[in-house]
Amino acid sequence: MDNDLKPRFIESLKRNNDQIRADRATAIGEDSELIYRRKVEDLELKIKRLEREQEGLIDISPLDKNSLTFADFDCETFVQKDLEISLTLRNLSIQFEIAKKRFEYLFGKKF
Repeated sequence: MDNDLKPRFIESLKRNNDQIRADRATAIGEDSELIYRRKVEDLELKIKRLEREQEGLIDISPLDKNSLTFADFDCETFVQKDLEISLTLRNLSIQFEIAKKRFEYLFGKKF
């Protein structure tokens, strides 16, 4: 059991500049990749949620299953909200595509 012990501190002091740089580069690269991936995933999630919200805007179902009366529907509010969501979706889609391509370029992995 004692033979398996290694003097980690002394080994660390003996590392050369290339080994230290490689270790630091690996750590920075892994962290950056994870954060970048999360950012792209967050954009994707925002897009999906907004698409659902936009679809929900056109739901003007009756108040209940036996009613022929529709829920209060304000056309002006609908148009305004739909346009806002559409513009936000467009901007997020552009950001998502750019971020996805950059992720693939920077880290050599498909998203």
